[in-house]
Amino acid sequence: MFEKALDLFEQIHLNFDSVTYTVVFNACAGLANDRAMKIGKELLAKMPENYRNDNITSTSAIDMLMKFGDVERAERIFRSIKAKGNNN
Repeated sequence: MFEKALDLFEQIHLNFDSVTYTVVFNACAGLANDRAMKIGKELLAKMPENYRNDNITSTSAIDMLMKFGDVERAERIFRSIKAKGNNN
């Protein structure tokens, strides 16, 4: 189903919200192949800042990056979540 989710993602131009980002990140994490890594990292790079404040979306991005073996980027997102939590 992950493969079908990415096929749909590439075929349909969606207005992204936090749920859409989470679903695509989870599909990419589930596949963790070259195509998934390309799509997931491109989507993460283009993701607007306001979605980075959503803990569920950020957590799915961290999970995806960890499955890609990109520990450094995953840790950066994790630290930014922690830092935001300390500011409240």
